[in-house]
Amino acid sequence: MLPGDFIAFKLTGEISSTVSGMSEGIFWDFRKDTLSKDLLRYYEIDESLLPALHPTFSVQGTVTSKIAQELGFSEGAVVAYRAGDQPNNAFSLNVLNPGEVAATAGTSGVVYGVIDEIRYDKASRVNQFAHVNHAHNRTRLGVLLCVNGTGILNSWLRKNAGAGLSYNEMNERAKTIPTGSDGLSILPFGNGAERVLENRNIGGRVIGLDFNRHTLGHLFRAAQEGIAFSLKYGVDVMNELGMNINVVRAGKSNMFLSPVFGKTFSTVTGAVIELYNTDGAEGAARGAAVGSGACSIEEVFRSLKAVETISPDPQDAGPCRSAYLRWLGHLNATLGEVLT
Repeated sequence: MLPGDFIAFKLTGEISSTVSGMSEGIFWDFRKDTLSKDLLRYYEIDESLLPALHPTFSVQGTVTSKIAQELGFSEGAVVAYRAGDQPNNAFSLNVLNPGEVAATAGTSGVVYGVIDEIRYDKASRVNQFAHVNHAHNRTRLGVLLCVNGTGILNSWLRKNAGAGLSYNEMNERAKTIPTGSDGLSILPFGNGAERVLENRNIGGRVIGLDFNRHTLGHLFRAAQEGIAFSLKYGVDVMNELGMNINVVRAGKSNMFLSPVFGKTFSTVTGAVIELYNTDGAEGAARGAAVGSGACSIEEVFRSLKAVETISPDPQDAGPCRSAYLRWLGHLNATLGEVLT
């Protein structure tokens, strides 16, 4: 069982899942729109071991009286929604239709976009899920890019080189450094093997450090640029699948609190960034309201408005592009070293 399936089981006493959940376990055949018989046969998995499936938005069981009493729930409370973290984050941002894209940038960074065609990356640098609103007659697949080493780089710098600075103070220092960090580049891939790099573990790297010129501010800016560039690298993979990413929605938190990161990510990708005061918990609450029949998806998002919009900076496009190409050259050289 997935974590959400296990929690629902403990609440209701019933074992079940969703099509989206089955796709997370790679059990779903998108072309046939059913459980993958080929996979089950290959791994000798008895289909009877798999749980019953519910629509993502539906009453999926009633909380037992014992659990309701223990947790203080109302009698007759129901489980009406469940989803994985990234499909749910996308839902919390009202990302449901083809071409719509959500992003997060915490410890790891994720860009998650919705498509209405069955496509895949042959190198598996990104993967697909049945999105929360996928249905038999309405293909809605979530294409997920994950970069493990994003915000954890910012955190590492704060702990080991930040000299007691807060994240806000680090952001302010980064703002004083010009685009491109005076030739300093950082590859943020120090948090394990990266799927977008075809499961290679190249480690984090600081390249071009000049002891006579570079300061902590340069390190802070180069780190944030490197994180934005790593996501740009993955966005290009998504664009190869026909995503054509123009607008990205994200919660105003974590790395998106940094003006340098937000502006760099927007300018290097050419996408407008819309920031919202929402999170996964609010998304799950909205999903439960829809699943229980209390309101429609349109109604539940009526109050969700962007609190900030970040647009690409045309004056900074040239320097940002140059910095990205230098960073990309370092990445390709590093990948060449790993391969040899």
